[in-house]
Amino acid sequence: MSFTLAIVGRPNVGKSTLFNRLVGKRLALVDDQPGVTRDLREGTGRLGDLRFTLLDTAGLEEAEDASLQGRMRALTERAVGLADIVLFLIDARAGVTATDEVVADLLRRRGARVILAANKAEGRAGEAGVLDAWALGFGEPIALSAEHGEGLADLHEALAEAAAALPAAREAAGEQAGEPEEDEAATEGEDPARPIQVAIIGRPNAGKSTLVNAILGEERLLTGPEAGITRDAISVEHDWNGLPVRLFDTAGMRRKAKVQEKLEKLSVADALRAIRFADVVVLLLDATAPLESQDLRIADLAEREGRAIVIAVNKWDLEENRQDALRGLRAGVENLLSQIRGVALVPISARTAQGLDDLRDAVARAHAVWNTRIGTGRLNDWLAEQVAAHPPPAPGGRRLRLRYMTQAKTRPPTFILFASIPGEVPDDYKRFLINGLRRDFDLPGTPIRLFLRGGENPYRNRRPPRPTTLDKHLRKGRARS
Repeated sequence: MSFTLAIVGRPNVGKSTLFNRLVGKRLALVDDQPGVTRDLREGTGRLGDLRFTLLDTAGLEEAEDASLQGRMRALTERAVGLADIVLFLIDARAGVTATDEVVADLLRRRGARVILAANKAEGRAGEAGVLDAWALGFGEPIALSAEHGEGLADLHEALAEAAAALPAAREAAGEQAGEPEEDEAATEGEDPARPIQVAIIGRPNAGKSTLVNAILGEERLLTGPEAGITRDAISVEHDWNGLPVRLFDTAGMRRKAKVQEKLEKLSVADALRAIRFADVVVLLLDATAPLESQDLRIADLAEREGRAIVIAVNKWDLEENRQDALRGLRAGVENLLSQIRGVALVPISARTAQGLDDLRDAVARAHAVWNTRIGTGRLNDWLAEQVAAHPPPAPGGRRLRLRYMTQAKTRPPTFILFASIPGEVPDDYKRFLINGLRRDFDLPGTPIRLFLRGGENPYRNRRPPRPTTLDKHLRKGRARS
């Protein structure tokens, strides 16, 4: 049985803590400060034998529609419309507040199927608040402690009862009556293709959330003129014109010296975690101020993490002299980001959905290059040509022999080169080989790793041969002369 459950309530009642508890992971940011959650976060909830889609929402509060809080409220109201069941959470220690009554009135007007729960009910401090919750008119409240995992058995019982009463559940039960159960072993091998993990990263206010909304074709994420709206790394699965992807919208990353508040540090850490788990990183530049030093730092971070990289230049509709601007950007990227030479540079406009097809093709291409595997025979033929044309230097008069090359793994392409004296191969010669691999095997814009190892000496562990009688006579003759 599958259903959608939305957790709603006023700010700072523990919605994200309960969300993390039900999905079994620390996906949502949690802090004592109210209003941490702003976007609509989705996850797979598990409680006993129940499996369901779980929505974590922003705290509901009264505000003007055009304000940031008003846009957050509109997104939460949308989640209520999408949900089969709404879990209305209050703070048992604070009791029922005026804002709780406003939320209750909204849920009644929406006709939502509501389960009422009083969080933070551990100990005697929450008993009065649990009793007060009866006044909201949603029946018996469930006493919970999301932080300590108390009351989950009662929540399971309420969810199972509410899910069984859903029209879809009744129809499914009628269709399955009298039919044999499907053999799990028969369908075990049907594993759908894993979507490409795509992290959208960049400075604050570059348009990351607007870009994700444009790709999805709906207002799924909170956007606005304010910088730093996104706090959590929000993931959304989507079929992007035939390309299955999981998009990660991340918080904007400022220079480390400017990040002082605890909440922003948590947001940046969440963005860094999204980069580490991504397959492809889309670095979003602002066309009105491209290639600032922070953009270069972010690109270097993605390269050091070994992610495939695509650079998208947003707000391209505001650019007047586009050809000259694009030429200047390409030259700047090639000069300042030589470690990812050949990276795709895609001008887009998230506001008008311009260039999204080109961005999709660039992501697919970068992912394919990131997974490239080259045969050992081809690699060693190429290595012989490189050494013949440009022999390695001879430090201290000792000749360096490059004996053998193989690809150890993909994601990113990683190669091992066996050399006679690996520690003496200069860095500039390694860069020469990496650039040659990128050029001759068509590996643009992806990090390439090259490690050197020493070859085994076949005589290292052998004893020297015993001298023969002839050797002894020759030595005596040389000694006399």
